[in-house]
Amino acid sequence: MRMRGLRVERGDGGGQVPRRLRGWGGVSAMAAACAVTAAAVLLPLALSAPEPGRTGSADRGVAAPAVAPAAPAVDETCQDPEASLRPAGVDGASIARIKAAGKLVAGVDQNSFRWGYRNPVDGKLDGFDIALVKAIAKDILGDENAVIYRAIPTSQRIPALVEGRVDIVVRTMTINCARLKDVAFSTAYFEAGQQVLAPKGSPITGYDGSLKGRKICTAAGSIAESKLKENGFGSVSVTVPNQLDCLVRLQLGEVDGIITDNALAAGQAAQDPTVKLVGSPFTKEFYGVAMNKDATDLVRRINKVLENYRAGGDGSQWVKAYRTHLESVLPGIPGPPTPKYRDG
Repeated sequence: MRMRGLRVERGDGGGQVPRRLRGWGGVSAMAAACAVTAAAVLLPLALSAPEPGRTGSADRGVAAPAVAPAAPAVDETCQDPEASLRPAGVDGASIARIKAAGKLVAGVDQNSFRWGYRNPVDGKLDGFDIALVKAIAKDILGDENAVIYRAIPTSQRIPALVEGRVDIVVRTMTINCARLKDVAFSTAYFEAGQQVLAPKGSPITGYDGSLKGRKICTAAGSIAESKLKENGFGSVSVTVPNQLDCLVRLQLGEVDGIITDNALAAGQAAQDPTVKLVGSPFTKEFYGVAMNKDATDLVRRINKVLENYRAGGDGSQWVKAYRTHLESVLPGIPGPPTPKYRDG
């Protein structure tokens, strides 16, 4: 079934001309559909608060087994944030709690096309990030479907981990020094960069002076938001909870452009062919699986999963997931980033 909505496009003279939304019958319509269907499979973060006196998934009342290798302190100078703990299969306290619960609790997106989204064909969660969550669950619990998915906005990724409401966050989350103060990361599983998304025919040419006086949308808590604060080129910043909200605002003519990861923006452009990426990426970023800072054994275990996920060249699970979910919107990527490790 194709749902339709209205799009507002700015004309050359500054007027606004209503027209049909594109993609899945309009991204705003898709967002509404997601909200209705999500309750059947996804547990919202608001319902996952830990019980009084407990710390959520970080405290499931399971006695800790032998202690896994300890995490070395993060270098205060943070010269190489993508370097993570070396892979290991040791079951420490975090892995034991997940096994005792029988479910992996994963914070994900359900609105990022090709990454974490609700497939309109069958209503199930799908995407590159979802495929990785399934691989992690398969390794730890022996069942790729042993997952409780919790939809979280960009700004809640770190609080969800710190408060123990999720075991992992797999949600196009960039590894950086600031975030390493609060959470731990796996090795990188994808490389991206910040770029500008604008309507075709827009005078915006990229992350430059063409942004002056224009309303530019970013997601709260994102790298794009911080970059725009550092240098907005005279633009007017508009902040929303999720990336999809930016695209809806762009379609309604409420903003003039979006800054986000080019990997996400490519999916948005695939949803709405009236927008396009402009200019060049102005950052180099790496996505990682985020975890509670104390979950040392889980970090090492997921790095082991990623090691296997990358193995096999063109026949690897990584390449298969890329071809299934991303190649059509992000062609030409030869393979995953090379992992970096640090020792204690």
